[in-house]
Amino acid sequence: MNGKLWRVLILSALPILGMAAGGASSAQERGGAIVLLSLDGVVDPFVASYVHSGIEAAADEGAVAVLITIDTPGGLDSAMRAIVQSVLNADVPVICFVAPEGARAASAGTFILLSCPVAAMAPGTNVGAAHPVGVSGAIELKKAENDAAAYIRSIAERRGRDADWAERAVRESVSVTAEEALDIAIIDHVANDVPSLLRDLDGTTVKLAGGARVEIRTTGMTVQERDMGLGVSLLHTVLDPNLAFIFFYLGIALVAIEFFVPGGVLGVLGGIMLILAVMALGMLPVELLGLILLVASVAFFLLELKLPGTGIATGAGLVTLVLGGLFLFDPSVPTARVSPWVIAPVAAFAAIFFLVVVRAAIRMRGARTVSGTSTVVGAEGTTVTALDPTGVVLVAAEEWTATSDAGPLERGRRVRVTRVDGLRVRVVPADRPVDVAAPGTTEAPMVSSAPEGGKE
Repeated sequence: MNGKLWRVLILSALPILGMAAGGASSAQERGGAIVLLSLDGVVDPFVASYVHSGIEAAADEGAVAVLITIDTPGGLDSAMRAIVQSVLNADVPVICFVAPEGARAASAGTFILLSCPVAAMAPGTNVGAAHPVGVSGAIELKKAENDAAAYIRSIAERRGRDADWAERAVRESVSVTAEEALDIAIIDHVANDVPSLLRDLDGTTVKLAGGARVEIRTTGMTVQERDMGLGVSLLHTVLDPNLAFIFFYLGIALVAIEFFVPGGVLGVLGGIMLILAVMALGMLPVELLGLILLVASVAFFLLELKLPGTGIATGAGLVTLVLGGLFLFDPSVPTARVSPWVIAPVAAFAAIFFLVVVRAAIRMRGARTVSGTSTVVGAEGTTVTALDPTGVVLVAAEEWTATSDAGPLERGRRVRVTRVDGLRVRVVPADRPVDVAAPGTTEAPMVSSAPEGGKE
């Protein structure tokens, strides 16, 4: 009887033990860490790939959650949609946090923040202004606006957020602070920093893509930051409009200068800069007029090098450089513009570089071309061997095969070069009167062969 009773009790307890074991296993599987990703700067394909791979890796490693800190002015629609899809379909809880203070989730950042199961902001941050920009034409702009409005409404409704405000953020470019966003149910929490946010979220239950509900346990969990990697981070950084402008202009300038001062180094460096600039400009709202003006600026500076004079070409180069920087990007995109504080130093550097450095390099290169045999004419030297009438002389620290035009000359005699015939020089005694030779000639002026004070 007692044995039967124990068997019944054990069999009855198995399902409960199984559930407890299952719960413990689930907690243990997700007991690794909280993975921290940073969405900082323009939303581009590099950031999208970084966030997507970070979320997938966190799910594979059994992470407790993925925490994405956001500070972005916006970016490409395609990259934003790729990030939103990664968040909506994640197999791990995703927490989005607009931080630190002073950060923003503008334009594309608004879509990303609203798509997260848990959305939070730090005090002094803002979200909104999600109106599509950079689209030319009234019809295209209206279509893009309607598409963006429908997309953000679907995201907001999926997460149970205020869909009407989300649509206004697209159509009217409205923006709100962290406290206002919390009041109108755009976000779930306001926290000063990451530690305080994680404390507030401990025990929060979120719904994953497949419908499963997961409780986030943050107490005692470590935060593991995952960076973009050096190469991807560099490419992402180059997408800054200011750097794209600098790389594009310097790239063109260095490649052009390579034709005047060949050597390979400037051309290779300029080519690398141009490749990086083209990659960046391909993802930014570039205006053709700005590119043309920047190319024209380089052309004007090169013209000044070829035809120095009044400085008109220099002035034109500076004007087109400044205008090219100002008109390089679509003015309807407020976050894509070159700062005047960047344009001014680049213009000053360009003027100094072209008119001083490059001009000096060209002058030195020109000086090297006239050096050699032509500068030996008129120079004095010493006979290394006796000239009868041919021998060897030392002129300009070099030994030359020489022929005497004044009869035999003994070894150690001071001589002057009168002519260069290939690799042979013709000489006369240095004490014989001679007119000053014209610079750069290969033949000295007439030398008197008559003895001093005598007749020929």
